[in-house]
Amino acid sequence: MFPRVIALFLSLLATGPAFSQFEPEPLRRQDEIMPGAESAGLHSHPIFEIRDHSVRVPTIDLTVAPDDLWERIRRGFSMPDLNTDLVTDRQIYYINRPGSLRQIFARGQRYLHYIVEELERRGMPTELALLPMVESAFNPMALSSAQASGLWQFIPSTGKSYKLEQNWWVDERRDVIASTNAALDYLQTIYEMHGDWHLALASYNWGEGAVGRAVARNRAAGLPTEYQHLNMPGETRYYVPKLQALKNIVAQPELFGLNLPYIPNRPYFTTVESRIALDLATAARLAETPVEEILALNPGYKRPILPVNGSQSLIIPADKVEAFLINLERHDPDSASWKTYELQEGEALEGVADRLGISATRLRQVNGLSPRARIGSGYTLIVPSEQEGDRITLSRLLPTKPQAGAVEPPPMIIQRTVMKGRNGKAVVVERKVAVRNTQAPERSKGRSQADAPSPRNAIKGKTAASPAGKPAADSRKKR
Repeated sequence: MFPRVIALFLSLLATGPAFSQFEPEPLRRQDEIMPGAESAGLHSHPIFEIRDHSVRVPTIDLTVAPDDLWERIRRGFSMPDLNTDLVTDRQIYYINRPGSLRQIFARGQRYLHYIVEELERRGMPTELALLPMVESAFNPMALSSAQASGLWQFIPSTGKSYKLEQNWWVDERRDVIASTNAALDYLQTIYEMHGDWHLALASYNWGEGAVGRAVARNRAAGLPTEYQHLNMPGETRYYVPKLQALKNIVAQPELFGLNLPYIPNRPYFTTVESRIALDLATAARLAETPVEEILALNPGYKRPILPVNGSQSLIIPADKVEAFLINLERHDPDSASWKTYELQEGEALEGVADRLGISATRLRQVNGLSPRARIGSGYTLIVPSEQEGDRITLSRLLPTKPQAGAVEPPPMIIQRTVMKGRNGKAVVVERKVAVRNTQAPERSKGRSQADAPSPRNAIKGKTAASPAGKPAADSRKKR
């Protein structure tokens, strides 16, 4: 038997080159193979000879970067898909609101490229680039009733835990770059904790401690511990289905009758540093860009002027950087729209207002100072622009409360006392009495970091800043 096998093997080797040179031929009819068949009276039905059995599958060249950012995002999808009725429910919700989706996509085009770049640099699934659609509808100014803020909806305490600065001048929970880096740090941490992206997302919404306890309860009861099997609040139950629904829409928009707006696969913005103090209105003018666009790219600044003691960094549209740098070289700092002024020893606000040619009432208003507030030397005043366009556009950046250093006298009430006069008649005596705040400061709940809610206060007061797919059972209040 073995000599026969060896002989067969040698014969195959001898014919190997012939097979390697074989080129598939196109399909041919039998009458083409035997031209004399019809003349010989053979009128059988046409028979086709199949020579090539291979199936041609379209391929994607992953070595070539796509021109469309959406295609780049699709290539990075790597989370397991969630297939539940809630996903279908959220898909129906979104596709029935095409106008809202268009608005979300339009806002997101400013931020998506940076987020995708960071995700790929960290080796994280690009589905996470869609998470701000669920969190804030890509509105960096979104604010929940629990004071969760920004694209990624950090509550103040979690923001501080991830080194997001929050003071009178800035709120880095709204800063596009700082908040994205903090959110991805947090997501990486909770993914490593659970080893499952669906549980990590649930932790981002509900808190890692709460998810850990829910998993432990199911395990103790002999139940599955996957996301969809956990006993969780309604908001968290709908959380991952919302993201999955958006993923499905982005993956195959034509299947849902939608057209995604074209987003080029290139940076939308660039960060620049200025050697001189700038305000946002002046920066917009130097960048030859509308003030609204500068505000959308720099939402972390809470005042019309950049912090006097901080970094003079600005985010500028990538296609406007060259114009900005050229105009900045020619810029006269004295021509700035908004300025700051530091009180010197012995100066009062009223005297500064007269010297600057602005009413004291207006100066107090734009600095969040009440008529009775007292400020001393070293206090930094914001000096406003009187240009009507700047005043209207930047009005939301004016403070309602003063920065630290302002002394507010205690409020006064009129106390009336009825007394008997000399002639026996009742006399009302009035006097002003200062009211002191005797309310004790609110105590900390003492919650551990593991039990802390998500970056945005997972359940209590969490809201959708836009049509982010709120279920009927969701009792959250609107932002």
